[in-house]
Parts: sequence; C-alpha cells; structure tokens
Amino acid sequence: MRTRVKICGITRSADAMAAVAAGADAIGLVFYAPSPRAVGIAQAREILQGLPPFVARVGLLVDMPRAEITRLLQQLPIDLLQFHGHERPEECNGFGRPWIKAVRMRDGIDLAAMERQYSGASALLLDAYEPGRPGGTGRSFDWERIPRALASRVILAGGLNPRNVESAIRRLRPYAVDVSGGVEQSKGIKDAEKIRAFIEGVKRGDNS
Repeated sequence: MRTRVKICGITRSADAMAAVAAGADAIGLVFYAPSPRAVGIAQAREILQGLPPFVARVGLLVDMPRAEITRLLQQLPIDLLQFHGHERPEECNGFGRPWIKAVRMRDGIDLAAMERQYSGASALLLDAYEPGRPGGTGRSFDWERIPRALASRVILAGGLNPRNVESAIRRLRPYAVDVSGGVEQSKGIKDAEKIRAFIEGVKRGDNS
C-alpha cells in the first residue's frame, strides 16, 4: 500500500500549492499560538480556498477548548483534526470529523495500550518527545520502538527529511509520514525543492 504524505506547518498559499504539486495527500495547519508555524483564521482560509479536491485539510490543535474547536470548524473547511496535547479520548470525539492523536515517544510509552485507549482515532501520529514542546522538535526517535503489528495504524513524524524518509519507510511501512521542519527554508517557510525530494524519497521507499 502506498505511504501517504502530510506536509504540516503550512503558513503560505504558495507552500500549500507546492505540496499539492509534488503529490502530498494532506496539508496541516497549526492552530496553536506559541508555535512559529501558527496561523489565524483569515490566513488559514486563504490557504485552504486554493486547495483542489482530494487533498485533506488537517487542523493541528493543542489542548484547545471544545467551544473554540467548534468555532474553528464553523469557519474553516477542516477535514480532519490532529490532537497534539493531553486530550483524553472523549475530548477528541463529537466534532463530526475523523481525528488522529499525536503520541510523543517518551520513555515508558506503551503503544499497544495507547492504541486501545484511543481506539476511535483514525491513526496515531508518533513524534519525538521533548519536555515542554507538543511537537515540531525536528528530532527523531528510535523507530524500533514501534511494534510491527501497529505500523498500519501509524503516522510517522519527528525528524523526517528528504535524506532519511526512504529508510524509515523501508523499515517500518507506516500508513503515512508527516513532515514540517524537514522541508523548510526557515520556520514556517517551506522549500518546494525539499518537498519534492521528500515525496520522491517516499516513493522510493514504497518501491523498495
């Protein structure tokens, strides 16, 4: 099965279109003010309105109050929610959208238990752990910690870039990969050539 690709932390329409042109399956918008890749409603609307059909629009949230999520969904055509904070399963349900739960791979994490706990999630997104940061660290983690039986339910993130994504896919065969900093010129500003190289690496991994 083909590995899906999400380009996250999009802040400009041009970067979204570069991701689409390269073959991305999804683009991610960060609705978390402390992030250097955060976008507001007007900025997000401009980015989303130019996207073609069949490209998923993902909203990344970090412990956002339920009422704010509801308002966000009323204003923007978000297809899928990505919960990146300490949200409990019941806090992720009930928005009329599929959702994924990010898991920061700190010591002692039991992925099988997390998969059972968040059984309503479409997938678990696995990211590196860094105290005080909900994501976007640019660091990877030991991929061998991922049970093979869960790989098809996993979106791999954390420290991926055009140089290592092919190897990651060969080793793990995840459902999808997620990249942000690994395809940037600077925080929040994507590099079209890096995006193309990343997706080419994904294709090579799939075909190996």
